[in-house]
Amino acid sequence: MTRLSGAVRAVVAALVTLMTMSTAATTARADADPVAPADFVALRTVDPTILQEMRYFTPHNFVGERVDGYRRPICILTRPAAEALHRAQRTLLSRGYTLKVYDCYRPQRAVDHFVRWAEDLGDRTTKAEFYPNVDKTRLFADGYIAEKSGHSRGSTVDLTIVKLPAVPTRPYVPGEPLVPCYAPREERFPDNSIDMGTGFDCFDTLAHTLDPRVQGAQRANRLLLKGTLEGHGFVNLAEEWWHYTFRPEPHPDTYFDFPVSARSLARGH
Repeated sequence: MTRLSGAVRAVVAALVTLMTMSTAATTARADADPVAPADFVALRTVDPTILQEMRYFTPHNFVGERVDGYRRPICILTRPAAEALHRAQRTLLSRGYTLKVYDCYRPQRAVDHFVRWAEDLGDRTTKAEFYPNVDKTRLFADGYIAEKSGHSRGSTVDLTIVKLPAVPTRPYVPGEPLVPCYAPREERFPDNSIDMGTGFDCFDTLAHTLDPRVQGAQRANRLLLKGTLEGHGFVNLAEEWWHYTFRPEPHPDTYFDFPVSARSLARGH
């Protein structure tokens, strides 16, 4: 019994040592992560009324899995961009609408994940929804994927408008049938956004903000988003109705790589 107890104690001691080493390694990796500059903030601290549906924290995106660098489903932006969104939100609230963000600051490691996915031509899991009419070999040439993103500079945001009172959007169930992002609203994946003619991250020319084929209420909705944000200092990317950048950017030439997490904003930890 004495020998057995000694052996057990040795095993327990070894396990404790391994756990300690693992915890230390994890802590070291976390401490090694860069943190955000002082002028980056969580959007909720500036305007808690803006809805957040952070798609790259979930598997419902064109990659089909949570994207590298998204450790929490929070929107991080430079303070000037966040404050400008707050002003735009006040304009929309007065008309019975609210903003909803899909993506804000995006670390470079997430962009690198996009690039790896685009280079894997055998992975077409999400094609039926996000790029049904585009061959994956064309994603770089057609400008849908790039090695750098303005989002990594911290003042670019992907967003839409939701009519109040907001109806919750049901969660995506991995493996469920996918519907083209340009299908009629009642057929594509449900989103509580007003109808913009396509879903978010639709790799198709129909997603171009002023595509002439998009008319009626869909065009009016895009123009409502465009007019509101441009009135508060944002500039639209013509190829994506959801993509806006606040100008002037505080960091026009810097691509950051700190993770999307509360810890990244806890300076001096």
